[in-house]
Amino acid sequence: MVGGTEVAPRTGMSRPGIAMPPSGGTPAEGGALRVLIIDDGAHRASLIRDELTRQGHIVVGVLDSAIAIHDCVRSLVPDVVIVDAESPSRDTLEHLAAVSATHPRPVVVFAEDAAPGPMQQALAAGVSAYVIAGLNPERLAPVLQVAIARFEQDRALRDQLGEAQAKLTERKLIERAKGVLMRESGLDEEEAYRHMRRLAMDRGQRLAQVAERINEAHELLRPRR
Repeated sequence: MVGGTEVAPRTGMSRPGIAMPPSGGTPAEGGALRVLIIDDGAHRASLIRDELTRQGHIVVGVLDSAIAIHDCVRSLVPDVVIVDAESPSRDTLEHLAAVSATHPRPVVVFAEDAAPGPMQQALAAGVSAYVIAGLNPERLAPVLQVAIARFEQDRALRDQLGEAQAKLTERKLIERAKGVLMRESGLDEEEAYRHMRRLAMDRGQRLAQVAERINEAHELLRPRR
């Protein structure tokens, strides 16, 4: 029981607050998507569910609030989350942001509120597509495609940024370790680098790992002032 909503396992059984499909959450062939729907006050979830089913997708659950979204995303493993709202509530956006940080998924919000504030807050919470006054069943498929494409693009950019930051951190560790060896052992820059490379090869470690150990040892041995 989470926040008053009982989370149903992937068995196809119905539970209060969550409508489970007869398929029991088993992915279908032909590019079918596993979709989790959140009814955030617009009360059109049944329309969305029926249209998704007609298109061959699998609705793994329908929540009457976003309280249990974290547990449901973790247990039901949807490919996409759809939020149907007049205007997404603060609680819903907070729950979406928490899921985005731990179990990121493409999220589509259908809203009737055209004010820029809720839309900006939704995008900041990790929403991939925010559609205003556009809940036309025939548009569901292209909207989902756009949301998934944007999610994948954003994830690729985040991965690239993370990789660049990791490389920068490693370079800083290596440069600092070289400086330690040069000061403490009287080595020049090239000798210090070769020494670290030999240590890395002998220990089967990456150069950055050896550099980190050198820096840690230097910090431990440095007298306190």
